[in-house]
Amino acid sequence: MYTKDTVLLRTVTMNNRTTILVLLTFIGVGCLSAAIALLVTRTRPDANGIQQEYDLDLCHPLVIAHRGASGYVPEHTLGAYALAATMGADYLEPDVVITKDGQIIARHDNELGLTTDIAQRPEFASRYRTQNVDGRNVSGWFTEDFTLAEIKTLRAIERIPSIRPGNARMDTAFEVPTMQELIDLTKGLEISLHRPIGIYPEIKHSTHFKRLGLAMEKPLVDLLHSNGYRGPEAHIYIQSFEVSNLKELKDLTDLRLIQLFAGNSNLQPFDQFVTGTTLTYAQMATPEGLREIATYAYAVGPDKGYIIPRDADDNLGAVTSYVQDAHEAGLKVHPYTFRSENVYLPAEFRSDDPSPAALGDADGELRAFLATGIDGFFADQPDDLVRVRGPCEN
Repeated sequence: MYTKDTVLLRTVTMNNRTTILVLLTFIGVGCLSAAIALLVTRTRPDANGIQQEYDLDLCHPLVIAHRGASGYVPEHTLGAYALAATMGADYLEPDVVITKDGQIIARHDNELGLTTDIAQRPEFASRYRTQNVDGRNVSGWFTEDFTLAEIKTLRAIERIPSIRPGNARMDTAFEVPTMQELIDLTKGLEISLHRPIGIYPEIKHSTHFKRLGLAMEKPLVDLLHSNGYRGPEAHIYIQSFEVSNLKELKDLTDLRLIQLFAGNSNLQPFDQFVTGTTLTYAQMATPEGLREIATYAYAVGPDKGYIIPRDADDNLGAVTSYVQDAHEAGLKVHPYTFRSENVYLPAEFRSDDPSPAALGDADGELRAFLATGIDGFFADQPDDLVRVRGPCEN
C-alpha cells in the first residue's frame, strides 16, 4: 500500500498542442475503507439474446487510457493513471503480471528490462536469463523470479524513449504499482473528480504463468471482488488475447470480459496453439466466430486494422464489416491502440516533421474510426479522444 501524499504539477507543451497541466497525483488512500456505491450500466446480451444497456452514466464512446496516459508519462505508473483520469478517461487500463510470491502488478511484460531500471541494479545481475514465453525466446529479468518487495526497489523507465523523450525525463520517478494500489488510486480519484472511473485489466501470458503454478485468473477475480467490484454493472472489464482463460473467468465471475485480437489475424491465441486446435484470430473475426465469442465475452478488442485496414501506401483503406458483425452478435467493439505520433499514424495523417517524436493529425484518424460506430478506444493520449469526442451529455 503506497502512503505518499504528494502532488506533482508539471506543465507539458508538445509542439503546437495546447499546454496541458499534468497532475500526477499520489493520493494517500490507506484510510479509504468503503467503495462508492455507483449506479452504472454496461451492455451484454441476456439469455434471450436481448441486449441490456449499461454504461449509460459514462460518456460514449468510452475513452480507455492505454497503460494510463502513456503518451505523456511512463506507462503503468500511478502518475500515468492519475493524469489519464484528470484528462477525462473513463477507464484506466493496466496490463497485469504476477510476482514470485503471487502479487499482481501492473506491467505490460513479465520481462522487466524494458520498463524498469533493473539493468542498472548489480544486485540482480545474476537473475538475468533466457526463457520461452508464449512461443518466443526472451532474455532478461522476469517478474516470476522476484518477490514484490524486490520489485518495489525498482523504478519505472520509459519504454520508447526515442519516440517519447519527454517521458524519459521522468525515468526513475515512479515505482512499479500493484493492482491493489491502482484500485486504491482509482477510488480516490472517483472521489476527487466526482465521477465514476473504471479499471480495465489485461491478463498477460496466462498460459505461461499457469505452467509455473502462478495462474492469475482467480487471484485477480478475488482481488476485484474483495474491493467491491462484482457483477456486470461494476466498472471493470477483464481482457485477454487467449480464449480458455476467458471461458474460465466466465465461471468465476459476472464481471465483463473482452476478447482481444492480435494484429496478425493468421496467428492463433497461444492457448489454442498449445492445446493443438486450429483456431485463428481470422476465424474468430468472422460472423460465426464473433457469435461464439458472445457466449463468453461482453466485448471484443481488435487491432484497429480489423476495422479499417491500411492500403499499400499505408493510408486508411475501406471500412470492413467487423463492427457491424460484432454488434449483430451482441458485442461491443473497443479497438486498440490510438497514438498521436507520426510513426503510428496512417500516412495521410502524418506531419512533415521528420523527428521520431513528431506528432501528426491524430484527430483525423480518430474521426475516421468514430464514424465506424465503435464503442470505445484504447488511447495513449486520452485527451485527444476526449476532445474529439466532444462534450458529454452526462
